Amino acid sequence: MASPASSDSDQVLVEANGSTRTLILNRPKQLNALSSAMVTGLLKCFTSYEEENTVKLLIVKGNGRAFCAGGDVAEVAQSINNDSWKYGADFFRTEFLLNYIIATYSKPQVSLLTGIVMGGGAGVSIHGRFRVATENTVFAMPETALGLFPDIGASYFLSRLPGFYGEYVGLTGARLDGAEMLACGLATHFVPLNRMSLLEESLKRVDASDPFAICGIIDQFSKQPSLKGSSSLNRMDIINRCFSKGTVEEIISTLEQEAPSVSDKLVTAAIQSLRKASPTSLKISLASIREGRLQTVGECLRREYRMVCHVMRGDFSRDFFEGCRAILVDKDRNPKWMPPTLDQVHDGVVANYFSKVDDPHWEDLNLPTRSSRGRRIVPKL
Repeated sequence: MASPASSDSDQVLVEANGSTRTLILNRPKQLNALSSAMVTGLLKCFTSYEEENTVKLLIVKGNGRAFCAGGDVAEVAQSINNDSWKYGADFFRTEFLLNYIIATYSKPQVSLLTGIVMGGGAGVSIHGRFRVATENTVFAMPETALGLFPDIGASYFLSRLPGFYGEYVGLTGARLDGAEMLACGLATHFVPLNRMSLLEESLKRVDASDPFAICGIIDQFSKQPSLKGSSSLNRMDIINRCFSKGTVEEIISTLEQEAPSVSDKLVTAAIQSLRKASPTSLKISLASIREGRLQTVGECLRREYRMVCHVMRGDFSRDFFEGCRAILVDKDRNPKWMPPTLDQVHDGVVANYFSKVDDPHWEDLNLPTRSSRGRRIVPKL
């Protein structure tokens, strides 16, 4: 039987089977969007199970039709409006610490990615050792449409995808299926949906923390899916040509030059997504992914924490609150971004997002010293 991870919330359930612990994200009506209580509960579980010698393997899954649709940003925005930006800072501080613990975890974690995996859901899975996608998996980083940016260490794993695919995924919010996740390295395995429960039962009987043994078990249930003809991964030449450019303006201009010569929905959809997104978000997202190429996962999270604190404070733009209003609250899907155009978002403003916050009570993200186990994203193309 699954029991609550903490006494004050049943939003994370824990199932114990021998030396395996299954953590179940349990807000199905909210598509398992991560609340503050969930992030705190998960952090407690990961921290305590790493110290327990009797626990050798962690499984993470979602209850219902989603793995996790992201962090509960509507809750964060509402709390900031009612209280202080520091509530949002505290939420992201705890979430980023959780992401770091997962990225450097000493025991294998298997994430069963059924359904939606977005934003914060990627943070509690992609940093782990094994990520199992399936037919109904839908992955996306949709933050630029919300006035935010791909955070949770996304500048680390997006920047390590093939070519400039990370820029494409991070800026446009493009949705990937399970086969695409496997091909680009976001997933380590693909297991058919009708075999997922069999895999889970086999993993629960494991009495080992050897990654090779765990991998061998997952391999028994895995298959190599084919990419759809319309997959964005079949258009890497266009993606690399466009998303390798130095600025968002150049990316859009190159896409528009491509559009007449290729009857390709990918190009049209990418242009539409970029035109609808927050100009500020697009510029800081591109800069973040480019920085991430040269940084460790810890360095990425520290920088992203600075960035998200500036976003919460509204230091240079209030687009996050406008995006939450338009997409999540009023749902008119017509955000009024300020500034409204890319040319009004100057390089100096973008650089300011990477700077320390001007507040005597603010501190940089302090991550614990851990042995370096940052997971390598291995593209399978």
